[in-house]
Amino acid sequence: MLIEFSIGNYRSFKDKVTFSMVAANIVAKENELDENNVFAIDDDLKLLKSAAIYGANASGKSNLAKALSFMKWFMINSSKETQSTEKIGVEPFELSTETEAQPSFFEIVFLLDATKYRYGFEVNQKRVVSEWLSDVPKTNLTRLFERITDGNSHKLKYLSKRFKADGIYPKTRSNALFLSVAAQFNVEIAERILDLLTKKVNIVSGLDDQEHLSYTVSFLLKNNDNKSEVIQLIKKLDLGIKQIRIKEAEIIPIEQSSYHFKTDNSIRTGHEKFGNKGNISIKFFDLDNQESEGTKKIISIAGLLVDTLKYGKVLIFDEFDARLHPLIGKAIVELFNSKKTNSNNAQLIFMTHDTNLLSNKLFRRDQIWFTEKNKYGATDLYSLVEYKIPHDASFESDYIKGRYGAIPFIGDLSQLLGDPNA
Repeated sequence: MLIEFSIGNYRSFKDKVTFSMVAANIVAKENELDENNVFAIDDDLKLLKSAAIYGANASGKSNLAKALSFMKWFMINSSKETQSTEKIGVEPFELSTETEAQPSFFEIVFLLDATKYRYGFEVNQKRVVSEWLSDVPKTNLTRLFERITDGNSHKLKYLSKRFKADGIYPKTRSNALFLSVAAQFNVEIAERILDLLTKKVNIVSGLDDQEHLSYTVSFLLKNNDNKSEVIQLIKKLDLGIKQIRIKEAEIIPIEQSSYHFKTDNSIRTGHEKFGNKGNISIKFFDLDNQESEGTKKIISIAGLLVDTLKYGKVLIFDEFDARLHPLIGKAIVELFNSKKTNSNNAQLIFMTHDTNLLSNKLFRRDQIWFTEKNKYGATDLYSLVEYKIPHDASFESDYIKGRYGAIPFIGDLSQLLGDPNA
C-alpha cells in the first residue's frame, strides 16, 4: 500500500512536496464515502482507496507520475542496468540557479507485510548523494541503513544488523542504490521491497494503449477466471461486446537464421448479430481495425483494472480521461471506491482534466489534489482538504471559478490575429 510520496528538485518541482494517501480526520458530506473510500490499517492509520490530481496543462501533473516512475526504475535497476561511468537519468529543476548544484530528492512511505517503511535517496546526475531506509513502528522510527556522501566518497553511516547486509556495501557503485545492490545479493528486506514495486505498483499513461493492451492480453492468457472477469467488466461498461477471442502470437522461423520472429497477439471482439427470424449469433471484429478508439482504450485497460482490483495493487494513471467518456471514468473510480468491488483495498491515483469527477458525492476533500505553477515556473502540490469550504460546496463549480487555483489563465483571444504586441 502507498502511504505517501515526496519529491524535490525534479523536473517542474523545485521545492519538496508531499503527496499523501493518508485519510484526514474529516467527515464527508455523504456518509457512504467515509465507509467505502477509506480503509483502516490500524487504530492510528487510515488510507484512501483513490485520489484525483487536477491542474492546468503544463502545471506538473504528469511530472508527479514521472517522478514515481523514475524512482521505481532506479530502485529496481540501478545495480544492474548501469555502468560506473554512466550518468544517472535524473532531471533537476532547471529554472533556478538555487537548484543547479543541488541533488534531487525522492522518498516513499509504504506498507509491506503489515510493516510501514520509509525509504528515500538524494541523487544528481553523477552519484547517489544520500540514501536511507527505516521501518516505522507505532513508537519510534528505526533505521535499517543510512548512506551519506563525505567529500568525494560515499560511505555507510549506519547499518542495522536486522538488514543483514554485511560486506555488501563495498560492492555498491557511487551511481547505484545500496538497496538495489542488496537485493542482488539476496538481502531479504531489499528483495521484498523491490518485489513489491515490481509486482504491485503500476505507473501508466492513458496515451499508451498498446502497452496496456499487451498487459491485458498477458492477463487474459493466464487463466479463464481472468478472462471471465474482464469480459464482465467490458459488458458492464456497455460497449456491446459479448465475447473476446485472443489469437496467440505465432513463432515463425526465419530461413538460415537461428532467430525467430514473433507476431503480435490479436484480439477479436464478439458482438450479437440478429437474424430476421429472431435468432442471434456472434459476429467477431478485429479490435485494431474495426473498433473505435474509445473501445480500444477500454479493452486495453480492462486487464490492468481487474488485475489491480483483484490483487490489491497500486495503479498510478496519468492522462486518465484520454478517450474515455466521463461516465466510464466515473464508473472506474466507483469500482475502487467500493467495499464490494475493491475488497482488497487496491489504490487508484490518477491525473485528469475531467471535472465531472469533481463531486462531493464521489470524493472526500482529502482525495482531491491540485498542481499549480508559480510565476517562477515551479510546481506546487496541494490538497482540497487544506481549504475551509462549506459542507455542501460544489467542488466542480468552485474549481472552474478558480477558487482552488490550478486552472489556466487565458489571455484576450480577440486580439489573436491582430497586433502581435497587443
